[in-house]
Amino acid sequence: MKRSARQALARLESVLATYDPESGRAKQALVQQLAVDSVASSDAVLRLHEALCFLRAYPDDEDLLRDVETALAGFAERSDVRRFRASLEDTGVAGTAINYRFFSPTARWLARTWPELLSISWEEWDNRAHLLDVLPHALPYTETLALDEVERTEREWIEELRGDTADAAFLIGRLGQLAGSEFTREKTYDLLDVPLRLEPAANTPARGSDVFPVTDIACQRTPLRRSRPDLRQDVLRPPVSIEPLSRARGQRLVDLARRAMVTRARDLDGFAHANPDDARWVDCGDGLAFGLLGLRPQRRLMLESSYAAVTLKNGVPMGYVLISALYGSAAIAYNIFETFRGAEAARVFGRVLAMARAVFGCDTFSIDPYQLGYGNAEGLASGAWWFYYKLGFRPRSAYVKRLVRDETRAMKRDPGHRTALGTLEELASENLYFQLDAPRDDVIGEIALGEIGLAMSRWLAQHYGADRERGLRECSARAAELLEVDTHDFSPAQRLWWARWSPIVCAVDAATWSKRDRRKLAAVVLAKGGRHESDFAPLFDAHTRLKEDLLALGRKTSR
Repeated sequence: MKRSARQALARLESVLATYDPESGRAKQALVQQLAVDSVASSDAVLRLHEALCFLRAYPDDEDLLRDVETALAGFAERSDVRRFRASLEDTGVAGTAINYRFFSPTARWLARTWPELLSISWEEWDNRAHLLDVLPHALPYTETLALDEVERTEREWIEELRGDTADAAFLIGRLGQLAGSEFTREKTYDLLDVPLRLEPAANTPARGSDVFPVTDIACQRTPLRRSRPDLRQDVLRPPVSIEPLSRARGQRLVDLARRAMVTRARDLDGFAHANPDDARWVDCGDGLAFGLLGLRPQRRLMLESSYAAVTLKNGVPMGYVLISALYGSAAIAYNIFETFRGAEAARVFGRVLAMARAVFGCDTFSIDPYQLGYGNAEGLASGAWWFYYKLGFRPRSAYVKRLVRDETRAMKRDPGHRTALGTLEELASENLYFQLDAPRDDVIGEIALGEIGLAMSRWLAQHYGADRERGLRECSARAAELLEVDTHDFSPAQRLWWARWSPIVCAVDAATWSKRDRRKLAAVVLAKGGRHESDFAPLFDAHTRLKEDLLALGRKTSR
């Protein structure tokens, strides 16, 4: 007998992550029924949608996959989606709107791609009065006469000025023409904190349709591997392969990563500033892969090599990763989207560390306080700190070690004991570390990178005062002389990073180094502006003199 839609959905959820022939047949019948039967609430619509997304990533077989894809392809046209469209906003369900205060790069991408569907949520814009301070500088000087003499509200001015262009696209476009650097324009836009609304259409971001095309689907024929891996062994097992993507496929990966963030009301610099020319496919087998993306050269960090990765299962985005590598170590930020948190989070994380080791040669990994839940309610609620601790990460702080001992004793006395949120936040107040070899102090999280930066600022202030531009010109020329290179042969990105790094070359007094060390330093700097920034970290880590002198700079500042 056919179940009601409510019963069918409950049954589907009960067998969703169970993999055996009987459950597979049940899933297919339930998916077929729920593809045509309406459910009675917005919550039920969302639960059904996320169940289908889960099965798209973890299908029992190709027949079920085909039915799931059909159900997701028509999801926006469901009568229950249309009925509950308003309450489904910001869920990423196809056919529903997305509201968010996107940062400048994502706002520009949305305005460029869907100009007529993007609008300003005027009623939600609480600090829009600042717009009138900025607007005159975003228009031709001719128009200052009107802006100086005519009274209009912020909204009325945009309506007056935009012509046939949608309000958001007009404002974002004009602010993109402000004088100054790209960084200045972005900061101006971000300070305005513009609330945006993206209306749905057939090609706008939607969780159920945003998939990276893969040639082979790995069907799930055995139970999910929920147990914790032996991280020490897992890290040493490299990915199946790491392959560069063409620029076209790299751009497709960048767009998918951005769409995945938009549908979850998030914004990530690693995707917003991603470089399609530095995109790689990291295949981990069984349908699990990472789309690894470097930053555009202008956006790279001064020291660390920083990469973002979208985690994919059979092409379905199921989370993201941030990796910042330096000194043979990597800071990791790891997120699994809620739909997939009950699956194989620990196993996937083991593959994250193996990827970081394979690309950067790291032997130490750290998780910073925010990722552990410090000042991060979502991280606290998810139990992130214990997740990493149980995998083998350990604190170095004596205070946190004492808290851990107290909590573990409490758990032994009472198996039902749960760590209070306040205690969890204290535990999360310091980094956790995982070391393959003996603990080192020269790792990310322990190195005072800010102190190195402060040392450089003081050096420039001492030698050049307010005229930093002259400082960069003179340092660039001096560094080229010291390292015996011809900057005319450099690419634009290499020239940019030569200028940025040249004060460091001068401050560490490379003139006293051996010729071999100076030649190696030139290679380090050029790698920072190379196509794959991941080349920088291993070259930096192999340069003992450079590493030691930078640490010495930082120590001098901290005294």
